[in-house]
Amino acid sequence: MRSRLVISLASFLLATASLQAAAPNIILIMSDDMGFSDLGCYGGEIQTPNLDRLAKGGVRLSQFYNAGRCCPTRASLLTGLYPHQAGIGHMMEDRGQEGYRGDLNKRCVTIAEVLKPAGYRTYAVGKWHVTKHAVPKGPKFNWPLQRGFDRFYGTITGAGSFYDPGTLTRDDTMISPFADPEYQPKQYYYTDAISDHAVRFIDEHASAQKDKPFFLYMAYTAAHWPMHALPEDAAKYKGKYDAGYESMRQARLLRMRQMGLIAKNAELSPTKGDWTQVQDKAWETRCMEIYAAMIDRMDQGIGRVVATLEKNGQMQNTLILFLQDNGGCQEAIGRQAKPPAFNKKTFPVIAQDAIRTDTIPTQTRDGQPVKQGQGIMPGGPNDYIGYGEAWANVSNTPHREYKHFVHEGGISTPLIAHWPDGIPAAQNGKIEPQPGHLIDLMATCADVAAAKYPAEFNGQTIQPMEGVSLLPAFQGRINGTRSIFWEHEGNRAHRLGPWKLVANENKPWELYHIDQDRAELHDLAAAEPERVNAMAAAWETWAARAQVLPLGTWKKPVAPQGAQSGGDK
Repeated sequence: MRSRLVISLASFLLATASLQAAAPNIILIMSDDMGFSDLGCYGGEIQTPNLDRLAKGGVRLSQFYNAGRCCPTRASLLTGLYPHQAGIGHMMEDRGQEGYRGDLNKRCVTIAEVLKPAGYRTYAVGKWHVTKHAVPKGPKFNWPLQRGFDRFYGTITGAGSFYDPGTLTRDDTMISPFADPEYQPKQYYYTDAISDHAVRFIDEHASAQKDKPFFLYMAYTAAHWPMHALPEDAAKYKGKYDAGYESMRQARLLRMRQMGLIAKNAELSPTKGDWTQVQDKAWETRCMEIYAAMIDRMDQGIGRVVATLEKNGQMQNTLILFLQDNGGCQEAIGRQAKPPAFNKKTFPVIAQDAIRTDTIPTQTRDGQPVKQGQGIMPGGPNDYIGYGEAWANVSNTPHREYKHFVHEGGISTPLIAHWPDGIPAAQNGKIEPQPGHLIDLMATCADVAAAKYPAEFNGQTIQPMEGVSLLPAFQGRINGTRSIFWEHEGNRAHRLGPWKLVANENKPWELYHIDQDRAELHDLAAAEPERVNAMAAAWETWAARAQVLPLGTWKKPVAPQGAQSGGDK
């Protein structure tokens, strides 16, 4: 006990000294539609040496949580609130209730808006996806530069071709990747473009703003559908998945146990899909090979960001955080059979300087159809396919469910924290099992930056942030036990200590002891009625406070144009 106190005191003094010396740079990196076990340092077979290096020189949280879906996660991450409090309880549509407006409201502030008054320059690259206004000439009140960022390069909407993404934007202006005078690589690939612009912003900051710290938000679209990957990356994974779903899950489970990410006796949730019954194994393995290649390419880009920090002498005092927006994606985009005519039709050519806003394009710029359907081999610009439920189940090993849901497979994410000046060397490579949530990222950034979270901003009263700083967890100290809550599409959950109350939409509550049953296989609700009732009552109280109710709002008709309240128009 005494040694623990000494270590905690030393950690606190080290952090205090670091903050007094210089506020750290902060880089917050998020990937898209990836499962808990995809990274090498979380048990996966995919090559992620750069993220593995950050994990080895930092801390991994084994029970960190997102909001189960892209838009709610981004709203929560950016604001330190639960998604509904920020106005985005579902996706980018106005459902007529304050928690479901489909736009960040004015009663929240972003991390960028909090850090700027503390002297930070702020940059964002990649996927934005927290506003329904995503056309070149429309309202921009919730675009990045209007929500605290000094520079932005990325997409306003949530998905699209990696070779020709729609709603591509530099700062406040939508652009075509093929008519962009500032960036013309030999092969345009969106993951590389995100990484390259992150490197550019870091270099430009070091040259012109080196007296200030910076905050960089990197939101990759890898590995969201469509499965698009460059040939040299795909080649690394040829044959890697020929053994099928169950074999890959068992191998990951073994590595995760050995790493200490899950208990030595942790069980495996049921495997989806029977590999012996798969008719077109070449197509099915190709989907996972491309998925792995997409993650590999993202990791290469993160490596370039790290190398740029090192070149500029900024690695020691930069807090890097990596996480994912939801669990593996089971959506069957492009996997259904299509009539032959669909994949043979030709279209008029689209000009190279035309602005595209389509999420699921029907054609490429040269007039070729974007092909979908079983047997269409993914990877190139002429296809648009997801990797499917069975591989998503592999990604989420050992958990139940997927994106959309609030069982562990939908909301569990890695969190890697690397900060040599602020995380004691004794913590390097450690795994911290303390539960944490997206709401904690605002509190963490404000803490390490010595920034003040406002009670009022631009004349608007701001909701108090919901989270707690994760700095104690990074330093080996214990945060107190607290409740964490979820709701998405009627799926709901409450985590308190080792206990988790969870239910799918219109289903009764289930109760699990997560420390003993992370796969959520042994429902204890019938044996613990008092605990269920108490935790359910706490969820109801939170839901009323956090603008979650009424349940089912997410599928109500879209509110008429102009119905949005709060002065956000």
